Amino acid sequence: MPTAQALPTGATDPQASPYLLEITHISKGFPGVIALSDVQLRVRPGSVLALMGENGAGKSTLMKIIAGIYQPDAGELFLRGKPVSFATPLAALQAGIAMIHQELNLMPHMTIAENIWIGREQLNGLHMVDHRAMHRATADLLGRLRIRLDPEEQVGNLSIAERQMVEIAKAVSYDSDILIMDEPTSAITETEVEHLFSIIQDLKSQGKGIIYITHKMKEVFAIADEVAVFRDGQYIGLHKADTLNDDTLISMMVGRELSTLFPVRETPIGKRLLTVRDLSLDGVFEKVSFDLHAGEILGIAGLMGSGRTNVAEALFGITPSTGGEITLDDQPLRVTDPHMAIEKGFALLTEDRKLTGLFGCLSVLENMEMAVLPHYVGNGFVHQKALRVLCEDMCRKLRVKTPSLEQCIDTLSGGNQQKALLARWLMTNPRILILDEPTRGIDVGAKAEIYRLIAFLASEGMAVIMISSELPEVLGMSDRVMVMHEGEQMGILDRADATQERVMQLASGIAVH
Repeated sequence: MPTAQALPTGATDPQASPYLLEITHISKGFPGVIALSDVQLRVRPGSVLALMGENGAGKSTLMKIIAGIYQPDAGELFLRGKPVSFATPLAALQAGIAMIHQELNLMPHMTIAENIWIGREQLNGLHMVDHRAMHRATADLLGRLRIRLDPEEQVGNLSIAERQMVEIAKAVSYDSDILIMDEPTSAITETEVEHLFSIIQDLKSQGKGIIYITHKMKEVFAIADEVAVFRDGQYIGLHKADTLNDDTLISMMVGRELSTLFPVRETPIGKRLLTVRDLSLDGVFEKVSFDLHAGEILGIAGLMGSGRTNVAEALFGITPSTGGEITLDDQPLRVTDPHMAIEKGFALLTEDRKLTGLFGCLSVLENMEMAVLPHYVGNGFVHQKALRVLCEDMCRKLRVKTPSLEQCIDTLSGGNQQKALLARWLMTNPRILILDEPTRGIDVGAKAEIYRLIAFLASEGMAVIMISSELPEVLGMSDRVMVMHEGEQMGILDRADATQERVMQLASGIAVH
């Protein structure tokens, strides 16, 4: 493994510092948790620094300190060689630091233009908001970034991928010297990733410094100049990206070798549980058919907008199907709402944990117990002690890292939030578990844990439907892969026949013979 470069202490002479940003001896704690311990970082002008580490490593906490959202307990920040302290996010923005957050923070009821210029609205001679001027400025910004969206479109009408591109445009609009990107590609297509990378190259050529947080290894080697690694709130090392490979980087991140990311599965497939024939939802997808067996993992692959998530929501009764048949244990089933689906043994881990999974203002306990709460109510009282025992046991099994069950779930890392949501559904004892993007925004160590858990559940006879945008994940975990394209089922491939090339052909609408 390459020798980590030692970082210099903060130089106070701006002429002497070759860095846009230096961080020295930063520490930050929360109740029961030390998030950062004596960490350091540096960002060069005209370069991309990838910040890597497992969920809970402290990456997002450090970025929030840089962006003025959190205040450090100790340590110093130097901007262009001068010591700085940001009391608010506005102060950081005014100093030239902008951040694209992992969780989108746009106002859905406002237009793209209004979201981009919120707090910086252009006024006319009557001191009223000049919407025409904002429209022109937004159109110019989107044009420069080659983002094809209407400035007057309401954000609530956009897809998650389109909203992500608006967040990127908003951050660029500040013309900041330092741009922090926290998981910017978690919800966008491969084409949009390439588009983002071209934007980043343009920003580099202007002398901007980019801090890029991702869990996708190939992105690191495609875009980063340097890689800084954090583990358990501590700085591990800084390396030039071209001196690393997947194995050395993973080893630095997790402190151990991950020889096999996907577990070996030799469990025989059981009896057929679910039969779906010609399932349709008007205007969204049509004639989807498959069987699902006990102990089987059926992967569903497809590009953005292929209808994968819509099929899952139809099975779970969120948007009931308008055609086709479903049978469970050879008995006809019509799922009209999620409550009925849960009663019949279905569980759904949704695609966007913040928007449709978490109750961010509630505790870990309250989030976990949500799906089983009705079964623990008697005589008008909640049997809280029994519920707590169940939740504590599930936390241990899934290794959810939290100081206590009373901790606000918003304070947990993305990986631990995801495991808490999995725990919620496993406590319902489901027979059919539907997982939509189960490892989105999850680091490689947490991914391996979730893969092992999914494999174990299948070995215990649970039937699993797993939707994922990551082809290696689909191919590595699935017994069969169903591929969709623009609402049409293109085919189902057995594990032995499912290659990345064949799946991508089908996902692109090309029939495979």
